[in-house]
Amino acid sequence: MEDQKFVSPQGQHSLKKFLKGFTYAFKGIQYAFKTQINFKFHTTAGVFTILAGYYFNLNTAEWLWIMAAVSLVLISELFNTALELLVDLVSPGYNKKAGAVKDLASGAVLVTAVFALAVGVIIFLPKLGVNLSP
Repeated sequence: MEDQKFVSPQGQHSLKKFLKGFTYAFKGIQYAFKTQINFKFHTTAGVFTILAGYYFNLNTAEWLWIMAAVSLVLISELFNTALELLVDLVSPGYNKKAGAVKDLASGAVLVTAVFALAVGVIIFLPKLGVNLSP
């Protein structure tokens, strides 16, 4: 049986080739999980956050904020890892600008993680009986 075909803006591609792209994506996530301690930490924190969401029976809006925050942190970790690998590839020796690129990518992860922490505090502390109002 011939591969099913679909038309993309670039032309015809096989469904098999399309689905193969997912294997590369999962290989990337697996690489990050195996090699990056921060990705492992943030993945674990995300799992515990989701479990806490089920425990506290979050409403739809709260779930959307939690899922956005967790996803953004993991996405930023993946981009950070990709940038670090690319910088190491093109600049194996010390280079001030290469270091700045890595620092900027790490800074983006930090900003995203602080955002996620703030979302978690705003959503979960009131469920623990903490009043956030002044």
